[in-house]
Formats: sequence, structure tokens, C-alpha cells
Amino acid sequence: MADWVEREEKGEDSKNHTAPVRQEVPQQVADLCSGCREIIDKVNRLYAQTWEKKEDKYKKFRSELSSKCQGFEKAVITQANTVVGSKIVYDGERKSLVQVTPEMFNTFPKEHPFPNKTWETCAVVGNGGILSDSGCGKMIDSAQFVIRCNLPPLNNGYQDHVGVKTDLVTANPSILFEKYGALMGRRRPFIESLRSYGNSLLLLPTFSYRRNTPVSLRAFYSIEDFGSPTRAISFNPQYLQKLDVFWRSKGLRAVRLSTGLMVASLALELCSNVHLFGFWPFSNHPHGLRTLKNHYYDDIQTKKKFHAMPVEFELLLQLHTEGVLRLHLDDCVPGEVNLMGSTGGDGPP
Repeated sequence: MADWVEREEKGEDSKNHTAPVRQEVPQQVADLCSGCREIIDKVNRLYAQTWEKKEDKYKKFRSELSSKCQGFEKAVITQANTVVGSKIVYDGERKSLVQVTPEMFNTFPKEHPFPNKTWETCAVVGNGGILSDSGCGKMIDSAQFVIRCNLPPLNNGYQDHVGVKTDLVTANPSILFEKYGALMGRRRPFIESLRSYGNSLLLLPTFSYRRNTPVSLRAFYSIEDFGSPTRAISFNPQYLQKLDVFWRSKGLRAVRLSTGLMVASLALELCSNVHLFGFWPFSNHPHGLRTLKNHYYDDIQTKKKFHAMPVEFELLLQLHTEGVLRLHLDDCVPGEVNLMGSTGGDGPP
């Protein structure tokens, strides 16, 4: 975080904003996270600038991402790109591999689950506490394609702030092991939790680490056995390895990319206009500095040794200021333009 602040103080980011204006913040913020005030001041200076999509920069970034990572064809394991007898190398354990058996092969979709043409608008919804009381539900739901992370709750009032539409949702290993007992016992609670996502794609971490393969296959069989409309798919570790190299070339150093950055990267290939919600890794709100929970639905902390959340956010903020994607850090206001460009939605365009 310190390097980020130092660059700001040296004026290296001056091309991205007008003369700095220090934000007024409350004097009594007892639990302001360490170093956050300087970072939040910088974010507010950058974010205060009127956002405008820069088509040339978006196309250049998307072209580079597509040529190096090939998300359209390779983000997901399919029967077309992974045949029986082939060996899959785990992206989290590069020295480990698994051979594709006929039984495993039958769990793969026949073809790539994404269309060859891009969606006009995509909303990628993280689970940050910044979404609490945001009123952004209708705006999120106005996107053509909505991606959510780690089976988040959408009912019990949360829908007003995070929406309900879901086209793709991820399931991190931790939730399968900790919340659903690795699916070794009763599987109905897991299946019932999928109801709120309708016939969405469930993106599983089948080949990230060896221990995740059996539980991910149990998730697939549970969906099949219970007749759930959810469609299980698996991240392709070859794609994730290429994605890791890509972001390292942009300056990111982390043991593992966060799920949020993985799906945001995929969205940049699949969508013409990418909007990010709930991507705020700090414990204070950027406007007013009120204390936030880690997630909009709980305060369980992430494993910081694995993910470089503030650094990832800096890279996403840079793409925001360059007009490549749109970060949403404000609460949404009813009656403003929605993501499809028509009136009656919530929040800023």
C-alpha cells in the first residue's frame, strides 16, 4: 500500500486527475484501518473524475488479455478442449496432475458455455461490505450477464442491495468444505442454497488443488442427482496459469489471484461493458469512512497471505481511470440510468 501512496505524493498519477482536492473526513474515526486514509483520499480524487469509457483502451486491453489467456475458448474445461486420457496439471500445485477418466470426462460440458459474441453489459458482483445498504440491486440486475462470487446470500433483504439475477456464480473450496461438510453427508442444504441462482452456471474449483477434485465432483453429482437446474462447470487450470502470468506482467505479486479478479478478467473478454460492484478491500467506506464488514453478509476475514486484495484493487482502479471498466463505489440512487442505458434503474451510469 505504501508504494501506491508514494506514487501519488510524487505526482506520478497526475495525468489521471485534475488538481488534488483533499476529501473532508470525520475527525473521529476510531477504527480506521492502517494507512487507509491516504489511500482513500487518493481513491476519492480519482473516482471524483467523470467516468467515460475509452473504447480504444478497452479494445487494446481486451485484445492483449484475449491473445494471452484465451478465455473464450479455454477458461472452462470442456470435452472439446480436454479429452479422455489427457493429464490436467493443477494450477495451485504445478507438480501434481490428474488423468481424465471416462467418468470424469462425462462431467465436462460438451462445448464452451459462453457464446461466440460478447454481451453488451456485464455486472461482476464481489461480496465486499461496501454493498451493505447500497441500494444497487436493481442496477446490478439490469446487466445482461451477472457474475457472483462464492455462493453469496441474495434473500432476506440483501436483494435490494445486491440484486438477484445470476448467470454465473463461483463456489470457493472453503464454502464447500466448511459450510456443506465437503458434501460427505446430507447434500440437500447445498442443493437448496442453489435455488436462488436459478439455472445459472456454477463455476467449481475442481482442478485448483488435488483436495478440491473429489468435493467438486460430489457437487456435480449432487446437482445431477437432485435434478437442480444449475449447470456445474470447472475453471481450466491452464487458463488460470496464463491469467496469473498476465497479471504478474502488470505488477501483481500474490500467491494466488482472488476469485473476484479471475471472473473480472473473464468478463473483460466476454463483455463490451464491464461493471464491478462490491470490489472494495478496506474496512472503511470511501465516502464518510464508516466501518464496514468484510462481506455484506458477514465479517469473516479473508486469507490475506494468499490474496493481495489492496494491490488487485489498485490495478482495477487503474483500469477504471483509463476507461477500460467501471468500478462502482457509490450507493445507487433510484431513477438514474441503469447499466443498459435506459432510465428507471439505480445508480450512476
